[in-house]
Amino acid sequence: MYNVCLIPGDGIGLEVIPAARQVLEALGIAFQFTSAEAGFACYQKLGDPLPGVTVEACRSADAVLFGSVTTPPNMVGYKSAIVSLRRELDLYANVRPTISLPIPGARPQLDLVIVRENTEDLYGGDEDYGDERAVTRRIITRAASQRIVEFAYQLAQTQQKRKVTIVHKANVMRATCGLFLKVALEVASRYPDIQTETMLVDAMAMHLVKDPQKFEVIVTTNMFGDILSDEASALSGGLGLAASANIGVSHALFEPVHGSAPDIAGQGIANPLAAILAAGMMLDHLQEHQAAERVKQAVVQTLRDQVFTPDLGGSATTDQVTRAVIKNLG
Repeated sequence: MYNVCLIPGDGIGLEVIPAARQVLEALGIAFQFTSAEAGFACYQKLGDPLPGVTVEACRSADAVLFGSVTTPPNMVGYKSAIVSLRRELDLYANVRPTISLPIPGARPQLDLVIVRENTEDLYGGDEDYGDERAVTRRIITRAASQRIVEFAYQLAQTQQKRKVTIVHKANVMRATCGLFLKVALEVASRYPDIQTETMLVDAMAMHLVKDPQKFEVIVTTNMFGDILSDEASALSGGLGLAASANIGVSHALFEPVHGSAPDIAGQGIANPLAAILAAGMMLDHLQEHQAAERVKQAVVQTLRDQVFTPDLGGSATTDQVTRAVIKNLG
C-alpha cells in the first residue's frame, strides 16, 4: 500500500486533486491517502502558508500530490508554500516533460524534457526590500549544479535519449552562469555516449519555438527552467496539460504546473488533466509503470475524443473529463 499525501492548496487545486485521486482509485492499486494544508487559504486560517505538520506529513509519505497555491505578489515576507516545501524536502530536480498530444494546434513529434535546478538561484528568497532599491541575490553553487546535471544525464540514459542541451547565460552572468556551465561541462565529460550541446537562454527560447523537435533533455538553472518549461507547455496544449515532478534523494512531489486560477475556481470547469498526468508521473516514480502508461493513454484517448474543458476550446466540466479518463482506463 502506498501512502500518498494530498495537498489541494488553493483555487482550482481543490477541484483537480480530487479528480486525480478518483483516477488513482480506479486503477485497483492500494493507496492510503492523507490530506494536508498549504497555501494562502492556509495562511489566512493558521497564520502559516506551510505549517510544520504539513511538512511532516510529506516526509512520512511515499509521494506527495500537490494542487496549486496562491502567492500574493505584494505581501512582504510571505513565502510561497511550494517553493518552501521544495527546499524543506530538498526536492532539487524539477522534471517537466513535453510530448505531442492530439489537440488542435499542438506541435507534432515532440518528446523532450526540461530538467530544472529547484532549490537555489533567484528563487532562493535572499532579498532586500526598499522603495528606491530592491535586491534579489542569485546564488549558484557547485554542489547544486553538479547534482542537477548528473540527474539530467542519468535521466537521458534511463530514457534512452541521445542528447542533453545545457542552457545558461554565461556571456553576461559570468560568475553564476559561468560556474554552472563549468560544472555542467565537467559532468558531461563523464557521459561520452551522450551528445552535449550548450546554448544561451535567449537563443534557447527562440529555438524552442522554431524547432522544438531537435531537443531531447534540457538542463538549466531554476528561473530559466521555470520560464522555458512554461514556454514548452504551449507547444502541446498549454498549462492545463502540463505536469511536473519534484524529485529529491528521499522524497518526491508531483503537481500540475498551472496556478490556482481564482477567476474560474469553484465553477467546475478547471482542466483536471495536468493533475491526472502528474499522478501518472507519480506512478512511474513508485515503479508502477504499467499503471502509469494506462493513465497516460487514457488521457490521450480522452483528448482524441475531444472531451475538452473551456481552456482547450470545449465545454466539458471537470467531472465530465475525469469520468472520461476513468472510462478510458480500460
